Amino acid sequence: MLFIDREQQFEHLVDTYQNLVFTICYRLTGSYFDAEDLAQDTFLSAYKHLSQFDGRNEKAWLSRIATNKSLDFLRRAGRRSYITEDTYFAGLPAAPSSSPEENYLEKEAREGLKIRCQELKEPYREIALLFFYQEQTVGEIAAQMGRNPKTVQTQVYRAKAMLRKLYGKEGPRNGKKRV
Repeated sequence: MLFIDREQQFEHLVDTYQNLVFTICYRLTGSYFDAEDLAQDTFLSAYKHLSQFDGRNEKAWLSRIATNKSLDFLRRAGRRSYITEDTYFAGLPAAPSSSPEENYLEKEAREGLKIRCQELKEPYREIALLFFYQEQTVGEIAAQMGRNPKTVQTQVYRAKAMLRKLYGKEGPRNGKKRV
């Protein structure tokens, strides 16, 4: 296409490629408003360097300018980002939800459970340790031991009944005998 002057050539570029340039900027930044600004910067830069452009493959030329403008913007934005109070505190590990006393009591209860599971006869001892103490699922235990899941489920049920009896021999705790 033959252009009479620079303004006509620039007008042709804007009319033909404004959607393409905006889309490139938007896809790279993810922000509609930043993409609008970057598209404008792209065409401004193209206008400034129009005299240096040889006129071949204007689509690729504008696409490259838009891509470079967007990438430069993202690099600058990354350097300008500051950690806010919200993001700082969100990144910190959560405070323990239980007190040291609760942690100690839970540890004692788990140790008591382990001891009682070890008092059971086989195969219930191993099943009880895996299910109640290590908190594995019936499926995981069945796969680990090479047994039928229904068999493991039955053994868990029986181990639970045996543990209830063991806990019941100690006497009621807080009025409850349940495991």
